[in-house]
Amino acid sequence: MKTILRHLVVAALCAMASSVAAADFRTVVIDAGHGGHDNGGQWGKVYEKHLALDTSTRLENILKRMGYQTVMTRRSDYFVSLPQRVAIGNRYKNAIFVSLHFNYTWKEHVCGLETFYYSREGQRLAQYVQRSLVRQTRTVDRNAKYARYYVIRNSTLPAILVEGGFVSNERERERMKSGDFREAIARGVADGIQRYRRSL
Repeated sequence: MKTILRHLVVAALCAMASSVAAADFRTVVIDAGHGGHDNGGQWGKVYEKHLALDTSTRLENILKRMGYQTVMTRRSDYFVSLPQRVAIGNRYKNAIFVSLHFNYTWKEHVCGLETFYYSREGQRLAQYVQRSLVRQTRTVDRNAKYARYYVIRNSTLPAILVEGGFVSNERERERMKSGDFREAIARGVADGIQRYRRSL
């Protein structure tokens, strides 16, 4: 019983902490999804883990040019567990956490970009990023949505998880192969982050 109560208290504290705005933050923790033996979504030779890392690196470069400090949960093709990813982000204060992924479903017609959040402050960040993503990529808007994904649920920072289109959709898969499209996603995320920061 004590163990259960302890877990409930920790979960409540995480939710409370991540609902608070990162006042005048200058640090962005960038989490490139999957890696190593975990390919993520895959179609032929198109692997989510590679798309996520490339887009995360592009995002880091853009944010650095904008004057932000950045932290990457991985910089090459190796596996990082979900608790490790969260722990990296939770070391920082006055920061935000952005996890980058690409989607997959057996319904091949499904397409579009979406951004997930867990906390109230994460919702604000997700809304800014989602709007900017759609403007930059001119693709289907699947909106900002509440979700309980591990990395955003356990973050003490305002946290979002971006899904940059569906690997399982032929048209979007072809776009993902283009560096220009991945750059557009990175620009969209960076612009949304900047707009969110200005709103604080």
